[in-house]
Amino acid sequence: MEQSLLREIEDKREELNNIAWKKPLLSEEVVTLSKELDQLLNRYDHSIQSKKAQ
Repeated sequence: MEQSLLREIEDKREELNNIAWKKPLLSEEVVTLSKELDQLLNRYDHSIQSKKAQ
């Protein structure tokens, strides 16, 4: 699961970087992608913290 989540994070980060070079940073598209990346990162962090707690 972690590997697929890391792949999603990298894909989203790349997508965000590509759009951020073309559009204003406060554009709806950039903000939405940023929020999606945040959610993925939070899921990953939660996954890591759960493993540490076991």
